[in-house]
Amino acid sequence: MGRSAEMRQFLLRYEGEGQSARYGGVPTQRAGASEAPRVSDDQVRRARVAVAQGAHDARDCAELLEMLGLTPDEEGNHPVQR
Repeated sequence: MGRSAEMRQFLLRYEGEGQSARYGGVPTQRAGASEAPRVSDDQVRRARVAVAQGAHDARDCAELLEMLGLTPDEEGNHPVQR
């Protein structure tokens, strides 16, 4: 069996397992907030850099950061980390 055929079989087997398989491979929403993983400070930093790189200008960047919860509030906390 060729390497690409093995990879296809592996992916089909992997995609066919678990809860996401019932919805065509689309992840489903988690049941509760206690199950949601926390967003680390490093993930926030990397997300802010990615947004800045993709923004057209400073205004666009600021709007995108705000929409995504990547702008810190008055206490310095990022909404995305709540």
